[in-house]
Amino acid sequence: MTRWALALLTVLACGLCHALTYSNAYASPRNRERAVRAATRYIILHTTEGEAKPSLRKLSKNGEAHYCIDRDGKVYRIVDRSRVAYHCGVSMWMGRRNLDEISLGIEVVGYHDRALTMAQYNALRDLILALQKIYGVSDANVMPHAQVAYGTPNRWHPRSHRGRKRCGMGYAVPAIRSMLGLTERWLSDPDVKARRLVVGDVYLSQVLYAKNALSLLPYKLPSSRKTTAKTATPPTPKNGPRTYVIQKGQTAWDVARDAYNAPTTRYVFPDGKVATGDKITNWEALGVGTRVVLGDADASGSPVQTLAKGMHPRRVAGEAVFAADTWYIRPTGGRVQGSKLTEKTLAAMPPGTKILVGYAMGGPVTSRRLPSQICPTQWDAPDTFYLMPGQPLRASGDVDMRRVPAGTYVFYRN
Repeated sequence: MTRWALALLTVLACGLCHALTYSNAYASPRNRERAVRAATRYIILHTTEGEAKPSLRKLSKNGEAHYCIDRDGKVYRIVDRSRVAYHCGVSMWMGRRNLDEISLGIEVVGYHDRALTMAQYNALRDLILALQKIYGVSDANVMPHAQVAYGTPNRWHPRSHRGRKRCGMGYAVPAIRSMLGLTERWLSDPDVKARRLVVGDVYLSQVLYAKNALSLLPYKLPSSRKTTAKTATPPTPKNGPRTYVIQKGQTAWDVARDAYNAPTTRYVFPDGKVATGDKITNWEALGVGTRVVLGDADASGSPVQTLAKGMHPRRVAGEAVFAADTWYIRPTGGRVQGSKLTEKTLAAMPPGTKILVGYAMGGPVTSRRLPSQICPTQWDAPDTFYLMPGQPLRASGDVDMRRVPAGTYVFYRN
């Protein structure tokens, strides 16, 4: 008897199998422009970090998932399962980057530090099994986003690091995987072992790989089992935006992760002044007691880092300052590759310079060479940027793709 048949019989015997209810109400308008995936090796599980309606609207608008499961177990189809959805962002597993190109993404309405509803666990289990039958993805390769996401060097981490997100971290816990019909999991991080990455979040690493991971979660499962929270994760309010307070020894990244510079993240300073993440440049000046109000819908900040006055680029880009995939966009619009710089020219980089770490540059755009030909699977990704003649660096979402002028260069994840 095959594993699939055995799993199905087990579910039926337990009376836990529920027919999936699909809805196309939030089908993404991006569907037709997305490339067809060449392979499907992973199923990546997410938590929306926001409530249903705003999350579904965002996922649909940007084409950021294949499916989304609401609290009542209803499954929304967002992007056709055969096409690329931009759900992983900066990701790596076993040395392979850009997992969007080889994975399916399932968002579940909820938060990484709260339990899902039983209806969601049931629907997620059934959806995973259905997709595994189609694509042959192994149990071990059904993983939480937190497990494959990584961060490039920044102000607080001089090296590329695991721990950019805690999104869906509970899906790695054996007790929860058992509820989802998954019998295997990864016992360690192959990219950390190979020294491609370092651990940037010790607590997250424990949740992903410790044998007693269930006791580390700051919530209990829908069953009557009790768990003990052994984490410094701040408490989360029941509804609305989540508010945290920067404690001694903490940075904005410790609290907000890659949403630290997002326009939906607000900082309320001890003197009462308020600023959004996209307006702050001097991050070292954030003091103890600053309140951090995180927006919903799993907001992410911009990967563009800005060089502040008096700051050396190494403080921003870490060990990647001279890397071939690090690019510097000067305030005047000129561009230079990290590998072309010297210590002297690096130190002379002017304030306001935009820095992209982990990027390739394609172009220039011509009448015969369009952005979709320069980077076929990433030309309209949220973290792809365009440098048009005489204009500042712009995210793909701020560019009219029907009027991209000749001479434009495209910066996309390497």
